[in-house]
Amino acid sequence: MASGSKKAIIAAMLANLGIAIAKFVGYAVTRSSSMLAEAIHSVADTSNQALLLLGSKQAAQKATREHPFGFGRERYFWSFIVALVLFTFGGLFAIYEGWHKLGNTSHEIANPQWAVGILVFGIILEGGSFRTAVNESRPLKGSASWWSFIRHSRTPELPVVLLEDLGALMGLFLALAGVSVSAMTGDSRWDAGATISIGVLLVIIAAVLVFEMKSLLIGESARRPTREKILAAIEGTDAVTQVIHMRTQHLGPDELLVGAKIQLEPSLDAAGVAAGINQAETAVREVVPIATLIYLEPDIVDPNHPDLVDDEPGAEGSPSSR
Repeated sequence: MASGSKKAIIAAMLANLGIAIAKFVGYAVTRSSSMLAEAIHSVADTSNQALLLLGSKQAAQKATREHPFGFGRERYFWSFIVALVLFTFGGLFAIYEGWHKLGNTSHEIANPQWAVGILVFGIILEGGSFRTAVNESRPLKGSASWWSFIRHSRTPELPVVLLEDLGALMGLFLALAGVSVSAMTGDSRWDAGATISIGVLLVIIAAVLVFEMKSLLIGESARRPTREKILAAIEGTDAVTQVIHMRTQHLGPDELLVGAKIQLEPSLDAAGVAAGINQAETAVREVVPIATLIYLEPDIVDPNHPDLVDDEPGAEGSPSSR
């Protein structure tokens, strides 16, 4: 895992742990349903960051006979689990709690000043965590929009932390609004409504993460700039006359599988073919170090062959892109 991703995860985990403790104290004093929902949310987020660190550790295992391509996708799997935890323990619990309190009109918030103070404290901590995630994501995001970064990043941890922190901040503001209005009006339904809103927000964020992590688990290609570098490196090799077609797939954020059919100089003997392929593989690894597995097959161009395409079907940036 890149150091930036790890730094963002640890910052988020420490912030959420401190916030969770404060929120449970606040709930014990105020009996606010939105405070309880936020406390459970922070516990879920803390657990999620631990799962992301676990995924990073599992992904670092060496390849085995049973898993010859390694364990890089462990990071995608545990990020998928994180999304499910956020959906169930965060979103669904908050919606249930809010709905339950909505029907209990006798429920009143005690000591609302405690709730307000704890929520403001949480906003400060969560804001610091969110700022760290944003700063660590900027180098990978580049000139792309934040939505594009979340949708197309092959590194799962930073988008997960970004969305979790954003959801946590928005949830804290919703809880603060619900508690404040309930205290001013004496109507606890505002607190219950804020709790339901927090749950809906978390369910939406979790759904986005589930969709993205599912796509990464199935297998996504390298992004267009990376594919262009690989094509240029192969075609820039003296022995190669043309790349007939190419496929790439991320085995993990830092591991890329490259497979291509290439046409070589017809005058080459067997030793020349082997040397040309080795030279092309070396050239690819020089420009794309994460290309850990490369399979190049010599072939002859057939204009009518269905595999003769200029890009990977459905890859990000192509006409059939999702």
